[in-house]
Amino acid sequence: MAQNFSLKDQLFNEEKTRYLAGLLAAADADFDAEAFEVQVMSRLLDLELKERMAWIAECLQQAIPGALPDIAPRLLSALPPPLDPSKTDDDFGDFIFAPLGDWVVAVGLDHPDLALDVLDELTQRFSMEWAIRPFLNAHQDKVLDRMQAWCAHDSYHVRRLVSEGTRPRLPWGQAVGLELTDPLPLLDRLHSDPTRYVTRSVANHLNDITKKDPDLVLDRLLQWREGGQDADELRWMTSHTLRGLVKSGHPGAMKMLGFDPDAAISADIQVNDEARIGGALTFDVSLGGTGDQPVLIDYIIHFQRPGGKTSAKVHKLKQTALRDGALTLSKTHKLKGNATTFKLVPGPHRLEVQVNGHVRAGVVFQLLE
Repeated sequence: MAQNFSLKDQLFNEEKTRYLAGLLAAADADFDAEAFEVQVMSRLLDLELKERMAWIAECLQQAIPGALPDIAPRLLSALPPPLDPSKTDDDFGDFIFAPLGDWVVAVGLDHPDLALDVLDELTQRFSMEWAIRPFLNAHQDKVLDRMQAWCAHDSYHVRRLVSEGTRPRLPWGQAVGLELTDPLPLLDRLHSDPTRYVTRSVANHLNDITKKDPDLVLDRLLQWREGGQDADELRWMTSHTLRGLVKSGHPGAMKMLGFDPDAAISADIQVNDEARIGGALTFDVSLGGTGDQPVLIDYIIHFQRPGGKTSAKVHKLKQTALRDGALTLSKTHKLKGNATTFKLVPGPHRLEVQVNGHVRAGVVFQLLE
């Protein structure tokens, strides 16, 4: 990605604002598209991404005032056709419709039934996972009841909203007052969904739960093995669900994925050449064990941080098997010197290899400027 790329400018800009204004004006002759566009653009470019969503929603409230029963017909009549129902993944929709969810929250919390009807339609144009959460907090039972019906919805976007909207740790999402077990009956119905867009959300939801209760997730995955989902898809879901536990070396996750955490495996690491900021760390890993046993291999770099602290980052290396009790792998890890999110610091660093959840070997190397 180019250094000067701006996601907020790509998603919320003058062109997108004009598109939204045009939809509203085409459905409502009283809507002043030009005035709306001028108001939005008067502040938009000074705001961050989530702030842009809130600002556009605020401008919508001013342009079309009233409670949800007043604005819902005008809003729904302005929507373009739903997203392509023949797809099964990678069709998130247009971000410019996200402020419509903020608008519904602002004017619809006292009208939950109508609001859920509107969100049903909106999420078929852009995911309403953030907008549904204030309604979960204000009307939990009503929303969960509606979600039971949504689990059988014809649109996979609506079905995904059930799982994504109830996630314990939804990025950018308002916290919700649900117990970890509250959405599980919904996930029991969604885990066998035929679309990857939904099953990925279910896996992400379970991955959130693993941060607090790994055993709850492992037990649920075992139950789902009894049937209802394609075996290959369930294996993918299990792997995606347990990715956080794999990084931490959780033995139960390793066993569920078919890797023996107690296997007698030896390891050796050899760092090749100098490691420099802006260059790369190259190394070889040699493993020894018994027979052709499966192995899941990660490597961990303990980075120096300013002030003398260290920060460990776990990276995937290989999911494979020993061959006649041996395996050798090589890896080149780029050491970007211009990353904005993580600044490299020269000095001693530690490299470790983790096999089936256990660190098997480690070596110190010098990171040079």
